Order: sequence, then C-alpha cells, then structure tokens
Amino acid sequence: MDVFSKEYLDTMISDANDSVRKRQHRNTHRSFDEKCQRLMNAIGVESYIAPHRHLLDPKSECLIAVRGLFAAVIFSDNGNVEQIEFFGTEKFKNLSVGLELPLGVWHTVVAITHGSALFEVKEGPFYPKKAKEFAPWAPSEGSADAQDYLRQLRALCKQWLLESPGDRTFETYSVV
Repeated sequence: MDVFSKEYLDTMISDANDSVRKRQHRNTHRSFDEKCQRLMNAIGVESYIAPHRHLLDPKSECLIAVRGLFAAVIFSDNGNVEQIEFFGTEKFKNLSVGLELPLGVWHTVVAITHGSALFEVKEGPFYPKKAKEFAPWAPSEGSADAQDYLRQLRALCKQWLLESPGDRTFETYSVV
C-alpha cells in the first residue's frame, strides 16, 4: 500500500526545490502499461512547464491539488490565453480542488504558492514519445526565454485573480 503522508509530500517538495526544473514527480502506478496512470507532482513557483497538449495520444488529464494553489492556463491554437482556472487545497476560499482538462487543449500549469503539489490521473497506457505536443508559439523548457515567459504568465494569473469576483484575492492567498 502506498501512503502519501506529510513526510512524503515534504520530501517530494524538498526534492523539487533542489532540482533544476523546480519540480519532482513520483509515479504511483507500477508500469506505463497500466490502464490508469497516476502520479504526484510537486511544482515550484519557479518551474516552467511549457504549454502543450495531448493530441498525439488523445487523453484527458485530471489534476487534483494536494497542497497549495495552482493556475491551469488554457490557450487558443495561436497562443492567446482563453481561460485561467485556479485550483487549490481547502485552506483557500471559493476555490475548486481540481479540474479535468479535455484532450487536445493547449495548456500549462503554474504553481502560485510555494510548496504546491498535485495528484495527476490520466488514462493509460502511457507512450512517452506521444505524451506531449509542445506549443510552437511558446518557449521550450530550459530556453533563454522560458523564465521571462513564466513571469508573464504569473503576472497574468495575478491580474486574473485580482479581477475575479467575490473574495478570491491575490492577497488572501499570500502568493508570490
């Protein structure tokens, strides 16, 4: 039996902070051949996940926040932001705990708070060569422009959060 304790999350988040990519995932499935692919993913606020879609091997993707606050950014085919959906843990008011991304949608996930982690579920089997199609209009991970693009996305997330109705405010969430 796998147990996802506070220590498990703390260690994974610490490993993410120490990694070059500022994220760390741990598969909870035993094989890429399993019909249900499951993983925990600690994503740091400095982690750039290049916008991508899952069209080569079309599968939806379910993301559930385990700790912290995230923004799922949805793009049009030409790279314009169409939607930003915030999701996080119960300590945040008026917020979904997760979402399911439809197949074929350009998207990225941005960690809004330090120490954020999510649980991801996707239909299997997993084919690494077909897993992601990266957006041609966005910088590649590790490129010279990647961190600047991430800063732009984070600023846009902040703007959307500040302009959202109700008591969901950027200050309420103590985001960076």
